[in-house]
Amino acid sequence: MKNFKIYILSSLLIILSGCDPELKSVNFDEINPSIFPSSEADVQALVVAAYFPLRGGYANGIHATAETGLMFTLDATTEILQGPYGQQQQATLHSYNPTLTAFTRYYDVFYNQISSMTLNIDRIENSDINENVKKAGIAEIKCARGLLAYELFDMYGGLVIAPLEVLQNPLIENPLARLSEQQTVDFIENDLLDAAEDLPTPDEAVYGRFSQGMARMLLIRLYLHQKRWADVETQANLIMQMNHYELDPDYVGLWQVNAPIESKEVIWAVPADYAGTSENQWQLMAAPNNFPGVQGFGTVQSSWQFYDSFETNDVRKTNLIAEYTGTDGVLYNRSNPANVMQLGPIPLKIGLDPQLPGLTTIDMIIYRYADVLLSKAEALANKTGTPSQEAIDLVNEVRNRAGLDDIILADFADIDSFNTMILLERSHEYWCENGQYRSDLIRHGKYTEYANALNGVASQSAPYKALFPFSLARISEGKGNFLQNPGYN
Repeated sequence: MKNFKIYILSSLLIILSGCDPELKSVNFDEINPSIFPSSEADVQALVVAAYFPLRGGYANGIHATAETGLMFTLDATTEILQGPYGQQQQATLHSYNPTLTAFTRYYDVFYNQISSMTLNIDRIENSDINENVKKAGIAEIKCARGLLAYELFDMYGGLVIAPLEVLQNPLIENPLARLSEQQTVDFIENDLLDAAEDLPTPDEAVYGRFSQGMARMLLIRLYLHQKRWADVETQANLIMQMNHYELDPDYVGLWQVNAPIESKEVIWAVPADYAGTSENQWQLMAAPNNFPGVQGFGTVQSSWQFYDSFETNDVRKTNLIAEYTGTDGVLYNRSNPANVMQLGPIPLKIGLDPQLPGLTTIDMIIYRYADVLLSKAEALANKTGTPSQEAIDLVNEVRNRAGLDDIILADFADIDSFNTMILLERSHEYWCENGQYRSDLIRHGKYTEYANALNGVASQSAPYKALFPFSLARISEGKGNFLQNPGYN
């Protein structure tokens, strides 16, 4: 696990420092393609650079577990997380707008990374390196580009994706319009389909790097977003036919100090460290400053509404802490919440790390096999509009691992009751992982309804809030070509 992180750092240093020891910096986008890449090591350096924006770094890692990362912001728009102040409260109330950088920053910080990956793909394609090395390198970068583009698309809708010829002529001013939704979907889909053909199998892939399973999991997410149910089923079947993945018997154990390197459930995880290159800060964010073993900030809580939606013996709520004795000797719970549990329990998804309370080396699991099973179940039911026993069996497979009894088809025989159930199961299974439950609610038309139910008259939700706003800077930069999402003008 740690070898990959060391390789990221060393490769990036090579890229940034070049070959001349007296050269302090090199503009990465001005690398001379006639001499770089010229070896397999050069290709690997470009590949590893594609993972850089996808890590857990606080300032510029989109999977950070602090307020600068997707999970924090996206789950806070649902009943999974709430905040008593700041951007977490704005997310909870759906009061975000184009002047709030906490919500516009994801596009502003990361959209140019798509362009960098496009340039690097072209550099590899036009190099004289072994074709197998080129093919493998391009597949990883395309998967990274597809992942990043999907995550931004899910938040903002159609993206500006600069064509290669524009990127190769940076001195020519050329304000670009956003692609349509379908054009953006086509771009992401093509990247992921290409990647799925040339990435290593899950058995061959290095932990922390992409595999065919990851590319197909991302296709599932894209097809769910578009309600392409038959395509969801196809990709789920292809993953299942790999005969690699299975549910880990220990749900809670997936988020302990010992990284789940050997777990057959993990499709892709972001390795974490203490060095600040890809740290996991969730304990720091979620735990109050009087929580035993953690000196946290207590920036977010869950909701009692979410907590009460779990069945009593569901192991998936183990680390939704509904009661604890603080370092001050006081028992905190729903009856005595003080200012640490007034909104809900403490969402400590990950275990405690005795080496350094707050920061932790517990890895950030982004996609798991359980998602394949629940996604296929949803696709089977919605493809025909009639839930089936096969769909129920898939749900029960996930529920049984959580220590729960089977549900029966007769109780969820119509599509509305089935979808309400599948949304609940998804929220219980994936809370505080990658923030995908927001997209699940939007897909089923429940995003505003659930926000209003949670927040009452304080809710500022509306159907257009299903997309986040772009910053005023991006609108201005577009000189009339870049249009704001409806509702934010």
